[in-house]
Amino acid sequence: MFRSRLHTNPEMTMTPITRILLAALLVSTTALAGIHTERVHFAKGANSATVEGRIQGDMTIDYVLGAKQGQSMNVSMSTDNGANYFNIIAPGKEHEAMFVGSSSGNQFEGRLPASGDYKVRVYLMRSAARRDEIANYRLEMVID
Repeated sequence: MFRSRLHTNPEMTMTPITRILLAALLVSTTALAGIHTERVHFAKGANSATVEGRIQGDMTIDYVLGAKQGQSMNVSMSTDNGANYFNIIAPGKEHEAMFVGSSSGNQFEGRLPASGDYKVRVYLMRSAARRDEIANYRLEMVID
């Protein structure tokens, strides 16, 4: 009678080159999935800025703009992909959005709760990102 068993060799380890290649793969994958950040500058005397961009797959872009507590912010986005949204993240927060576009739409208007740098985070929903979809968008940001 023939028996097959899976044997593991506890002395078998990864070679140094295998470890280096694995580490490089992990670093490059993390970098690809990272968040790109761009500072938004208003023209002298202007209270608004418009950005046109393109994202693909799991790309995420943070547009950072400074504002003061009590000011009014209006952000709107037009896009050619229905799975393209933005969130707004208040100063001092990293993973807690004060506005979530995927549940509220691509239009925000409100008074700001704190002074500092706000992030307008542009992204694709996970299902679209997994399909490596592309979105072309136009983002308008107004601070009064």
